[in-house]
Amino acid sequence: MSDPSSCAGTSQSKPPPKYPKKKYEKKEADLSEEDLDLKKQLELYVERIQDPNPELQRAALESMRQEILTSTSSMAYVAKPLKFLRPHYGILKDFFETLPDSDFKKRLADVLSALALTMSAEGERESLKYKLLDSEGNIGSWGHKYVRNLAGEITQEYKERSEDINFPIDDILNLVEQIVAIHMKHNAEPEAVDILMEVDELHSDVLTGNVDSTNFWRTCLYLISAARFLPEDDRRLALGIACTIYLEAEEFANALQIALFLDDEERVEEVFTSCDDLLKKKQLCYIFAQHAHLLDGHAGAGAGVYSAAQYLAATFVNAFVNAGFRQDKLMTVPPDSSGFWVFKSKEHAKISAAASLGMILLWDVDFRLPQMYNYICSNDNYVIAGALLGVGLVNCNVDKNFYRAFAVLRNYLGNEDSAIRIGAIMGLGIAYAGAQENQIRRLLTAILKDGKETPLDVIAFTAISLGLVCVGSNNETAAQAIVDALMVRSESEMGEPLTRLLALGYGLLYLGQESLGLGLGLENTSKASKTVNVKIRKYWDLTLLSCAYAGIGDVKIVRKLLSHCSEHLETGDIHQGPAVLGIAMVATAEELGLEMSIRSLEHLLQYGKPNIRRAVPLALGLLCTSNPKVKVINILSELSHDTDSEVAMAAVISLGLIGAGTNNACIVGMLRKFSRYYHEDDGLLFCVRIAQGLVHLGKGLLTLNPYHCNRFLLSPTAFAGLITLLHACLDMKTIILGKYHFVLYFLVLAMRPKMLMTVDENLEPLSVPVRVGQAVGVESMAGQPTTIINSRTMMTPALLGAGQRAELATGKYVPLSPTLEGHVILIEKSRAQRR
Repeated sequence: MSDPSSCAGTSQSKPPPKYPKKKYEKKEADLSEEDLDLKKQLELYVERIQDPNPELQRAALESMRQEILTSTSSMAYVAKPLKFLRPHYGILKDFFETLPDSDFKKRLADVLSALALTMSAEGERESLKYKLLDSEGNIGSWGHKYVRNLAGEITQEYKERSEDINFPIDDILNLVEQIVAIHMKHNAEPEAVDILMEVDELHSDVLTGNVDSTNFWRTCLYLISAARFLPEDDRRLALGIACTIYLEAEEFANALQIALFLDDEERVEEVFTSCDDLLKKKQLCYIFAQHAHLLDGHAGAGAGVYSAAQYLAATFVNAFVNAGFRQDKLMTVPPDSSGFWVFKSKEHAKISAAASLGMILLWDVDFRLPQMYNYICSNDNYVIAGALLGVGLVNCNVDKNFYRAFAVLRNYLGNEDSAIRIGAIMGLGIAYAGAQENQIRRLLTAILKDGKETPLDVIAFTAISLGLVCVGSNNETAAQAIVDALMVRSESEMGEPLTRLLALGYGLLYLGQESLGLGLGLENTSKASKTVNVKIRKYWDLTLLSCAYAGIGDVKIVRKLLSHCSEHLETGDIHQGPAVLGIAMVATAEELGLEMSIRSLEHLLQYGKPNIRRAVPLALGLLCTSNPKVKVINILSELSHDTDSEVAMAAVISLGLIGAGTNNACIVGMLRKFSRYYHEDDGLLFCVRIAQGLVHLGKGLLTLNPYHCNRFLLSPTAFAGLITLLHACLDMKTIILGKYHFVLYFLVLAMRPKMLMTVDENLEPLSVPVRVGQAVGVESMAGQPTTIINSRTMMTPALLGAGQRAELATGKYVPLSPTLEGHVILIEKSRAQRR
């Protein structure tokens, strides 16, 4: 941008430019007497500014300046002085060019910068042009409209200058600092953040230097909201700044949520150790438990077949409906009939039957775990396998008595019977998912190194369990062990559905690790996949890609996955299934991307090949888990009558997933009709029963939604459990309807109570009134707007449905958590003020 003073010394004044009349310009005859006086006074100021007498010049300029300042204090409308000075703007500009450098010229430049707000031609950026000549003036004195206009011109100027790396930008950044300070003082925190992002200065201390106790809430709220739409590096930067601000404000719970989202162990430890308040630390521990993050690193043919299938279906329905209730009518029966239901089942069905007791006794480690030992002492290998799996289910997400489950299960890892080994291996994976425990990792890795002698199903479930234990850890040792195990398998085994679980186990190691996944997995995938058999190479690569970007919402990755779905392939290609699931895995991060991906999946239904159509219902189930959207219910209802039985079965299972724990009346009615409609189809009827059990999960008190803390945090273990089941459902007939039906129990990793439980300082239940309603976004709203609509008041404990949020309805207590969800510690307001 050229200096306006460079044209000084011209002998002839150019004629003033002609500006088009605006609708607000009136004829002189239409002006009131007061306005007419103001107009004449301003014209006199213009004339005297050009007077040779310096005293008259300064006096006239100062008077004009005061008139404008007085009228632009709010700038809710076009100020009258700006209207009346419009015809003289060109005259003042030309006079400015004739002036030598002086303080008077700088003062006139400041006034011209303000006049340019309404008088400058579009694209000229004259407000900035003149302001740069008097950058020491108070920007805020000209009003908020001027500040916003100047910010917009700075953004445009920065883009032009940034194309030339040698062009200085210090003068612009000086103005940016002033603008940010003004925005932060006047409740315009989003605009302050936006301009820093536009000029790539968010990393500087300009923002944090203007944060105080009155504006840090809105600043952090906007940073967190905007982060989801930023590239990886900028996203981590924005969230890191928000975490730092929260930490400095001693909002430890908020800071911890961000640190967990970033999966930054150093930040997590810093937040936890920075908190000296015992009660607040207990609240942080509740958040850890909800996120399953362990801080210290531990943590139909004939009638007989039909009858067996129905017994198996009843087992799962009973397990899901009574999950965590500690008693039921099938498994927790009187001593004289104990085990009746288990031994009434046939062969491998006994595994799921015995394991169902673990689901019923979920989390009750101290009092009911010994009941599982009765089945471990059985003479039936299938019952022993189910009991071992049940031990893992009871201990799922329980960070207590680490060696209790480990001591039982480790003894069966080398058993000669494959079913028993799988039960112990799967139990370890579920019990210690996310624990990153080296001792368990070494045991599972040793199984993978056994070579060809180990059955394929044992290897497959070992890879999954290893991926669960080390989920999102980028552990190279575990990753190499899975690759090596795959390399030694025979050519014939490469076409087996269970082989694909090794790819998923590998992908779980990089779950949600976009940056680390790129460095350790995706860019080097070509090296790893070159050693992988060509039959599953693309399956391997797309599974890894989907896992690494899970929950990120990256549009480029979604487009890449869609491009794979658009290919017309030969029969036998299987990689399009994980590509479809990957779309849901990536797009589930935020509501807008979720809605867009639903529309994309609808297009795939219309034009996709059978292997794509079979995966679409599963992707919809993942997008709306425990969130029964009407649109998705209607789509799945239509697909449940599809001519392709596998599409129909996937749709029915997904109806159960989206309605899980909601008792949704619409889905319940549909499934009841399906049970009559498919009474002669064993496979579909089995899926209907499973869906019915899921809809009534925990009698409506549990949810499978992997997101928590107002959909900000994604639990890696919960998400891993969901996608493990969905990958198994890609080959429904072989796995779910075959002898590996117990993979349905991986859903336990995503199960958690969906209630709000408030406790006092002694962690005893405390019942208080709360308002529960539909959550709304308030990121850019002024003041302190309500975060919920259509609310109703109830006493805690209170159930929170999909998309609902709670607020305290009493001023007596103060919550120690920013999110009223899960377990929340309350302290009396008077005590909170003293703290």
